[in-house]
Amino acid sequence: MKYTTEITIDLPRTEFIKKLDNPENMRHWQRGLTEYKQISGNPGEEGAKMELHYKMGKREMVLVETIIKRNLPYEFHTTYDTKGVHNIQKNYFNDLDDHTTKWISESEFQFSGFMMKVMGFLMPGAFKKQSLKYLQDFKAFAEKGVSVSES
Repeated sequence: MKYTTEITIDLPRTEFIKKLDNPENMRHWQRGLTEYKQISGNPGEEGAKMELHYKMGKREMVLVETIIKRNLPYEFHTTYDTKGVHNIQKNYFNDLDDHTTKWISESEFQFSGFMMKVMGFLMPGAFKKQSLKYLQDFKAFAEKGVSVSES
């Protein structure tokens, strides 16, 4: 399953990237994130792996993020792996003008196991909705300082 989401952020790209590239800020725009830890490589560099722990309702989930391309401030690509799901994220950042940045995020989900394949087939909108929510939450944090960790 592949789809693209995008959002316009009212910040110059340099400020946008500073906020996006700081792992301490993830808790402000990634709902349910309870902890993260570096597990290999140099933080933020290609090949680095980070373990991300989320709690969504009663469900807990652990993802492993791997940075596959870091060409900031233009693009940043990662993979996320958890049981039954391999997600490839390609993120592109474009100046619209001196104070506005467009974030384009291409998502590809590859499912393994019967239940995950069924979920991907029956609920593709849920995945896109979650991806867009992260972009919207980042926008609120970056532009207005609104944190999802306070809600």
